[in-house]
Amino acid sequence: MKERRKSPLAGSGHVLNDKEDVTQLLILRFQQLLSEGLLSPGTKLPPERELAANFGVARSSLRPALKVLEIMGVITQKVGDGSYLNKDASSVLAVPMEFLFLLDDTSIQELTEMRLMMEPALAAKAAERANAEHIALLRQSIFDLEHSKDRVRLVASDLLFHRAIFQASGNRLAGRLFQTIHRAMLNMIMVTSQLVDLEHTLQFHQPILHAIEQRNPELASSLMTDHLTDARDLLLQTRQRETSRQLRNHLAIGQSVHKRVRKLRSVTRR
Repeated sequence: MKERRKSPLAGSGHVLNDKEDVTQLLILRFQQLLSEGLLSPGTKLPPERELAANFGVARSSLRPALKVLEIMGVITQKVGDGSYLNKDASSVLAVPMEFLFLLDDTSIQELTEMRLMMEPALAAKAAERANAEHIALLRQSIFDLEHSKDRVRLVASDLLFHRAIFQASGNRLAGRLFQTIHRAMLNMIMVTSQLVDLEHTLQFHQPILHAIEQRNPELASSLMTDHLTDARDLLLQTRQRETSRQLRNHLAIGQSVHKRVRKLRSVTRR
């Protein structure tokens, strides 16, 4: 009897449930398969059910892991078609995972400052250089944002929009820089997403996309500046409110202690 050929994607057979473990497993397996020549950039991946079986993971854990890989730029998920390894998947996966998470402690001020220096210029370049695939990805990110039913999908769609602009700039170093700072950007977006509603974000993303579609670099740059300035101001206002709240609490505690001391003194004098 002929032995059934084992898929190169097959894992060790044990089932993982932790989403971070699944993501790490997928990254390590793709690294191995690319280095061994068993997968090549542009390859269409098997369906979700087969992938889950091959990796020995639950489909409910596989989906978020694939979304993380999409945000990182490793794969592209096409609705009704499937998932594909991106052309630059090898270079993305060559970046050590430890390096990708180094910016966890990056301050919001530093990140916002850098984004204001870079992203308006990248949006301008995107307006000049974006191809049909880039435009389609930007439109998909806005569609996903409009139909996001929870905060996780909202944040993922928001980050995908910005990744698409990094890529559409046509500068390969910009694309790789996104891989370096995407975790810090994700943290920032997670905060701002709690401060505004969905429509607020769409009011910035949609005009930026239109400016890119219209090949208007100056407008794309200006709108991106407005978007990032708004995010910075939201974060500053939130921090100021939090500082004021902590000060009020501190003063209230001080007054309470002062009253108790006075009451104690009045009792001892008797």
